[in-house]
Amino acid sequence: MRIGIDKDICIGAGQCALTAPDVFTQDDDGYSTLRPGREDGGGSPLVREAARACPVGAITAEETEDAGALPDAR
Repeated sequence: MRIGIDKDICIGAGQCALTAPDVFTQDDDGYSTLRPGREDGGGSPLVREAARACPVGAITAEETEDAGALPDAR
C-alpha cells in the first residue's frame, strides 16, 4: 500500500492518528506524519478508514501492485 499525506492541506485534526495509531502520528507542529517503518501501512486494515476520516482529505491510501500476483487472465 502506498500512503500519501498532503502536508499543504493537512490541518492537524488528528483523526488519522486516532483511527490508526499504529501507522499515523502527529509531528511537533501537530500535523499528520507516518510512524517510522510504516510507510506501507504495515498491513493495518485501518489505513483506509483513517484516510476517510480526514476532514480535509489530506491522506490517500492506494494499493500497490503485488509483485507475486498472477496477471488477470481474461
